[in-house]
Amino acid sequence: MPVLVPADRFERWVVNFRGRHGETGLRVVGGALTGAAEDGSTFAARLPFDRRYDGVPDPAAFRAEMHLPEDWGVLLVRKGGFAVARLHGAAITESKVGQRHVQGRTKAGGQSQQRFARRRDNQARQAYEAAADHAARIIGGLRGPLVTGGDRPAVEEVLTDPRLRALTPVEPWLAVPDPRRGVLEQAVADAQSAQVEVHNA
Repeated sequence: MPVLVPADRFERWVVNFRGRHGETGLRVVGGALTGAAEDGSTFAARLPFDRRYDGVPDPAAFRAEMHLPEDWGVLLVRKGGFAVARLHGAAITESKVGQRHVQGRTKAGGQSQQRFARRRDNQARQAYEAAADHAARIIGGLRGPLVTGGDRPAVEEVLTDPRLRALTPVEPWLAVPDPRRGVLEQAVADAQSAQVEVHNA
């Protein structure tokens, strides 16, 4: 699981890594800024929005490349709800958070269980349709990257809507609980962060 490091903390993060693990040599490998410390620990930092880093092996130069797109979005979907936002740089220009009731599983058997399953499926489908309607209104025609998260099958179902098929999600995938306003705000922050894989010796 990568560590998510905001742009304004990235240079300090590298300083702290060196403080914990000793002198660290930096290289650019495979579109990532990598570090190898004298104790054998390593890290590989990747830019947000699935961008490749091809600059010099320097934390300040890497941080400078963590600039935000002018037009980008976030879409989070789970059975219990959805959240969608469109952003200009760091500013959310429009967003919507919605909750939908989808019944939990039942222990009953036979026809009762089948009815329950059909009701759950119908509720989930209605929830995804509502999410797709708001997503089409808010991020339809998005020119920049789309970061997604929640439940993968749910997100994939929403993105099958014809109004959204032109959108191409980018990494990172955000593992989030049922979307609420605070969850959306944290997801927006996480989407902007460097993804750093750390291997401690």
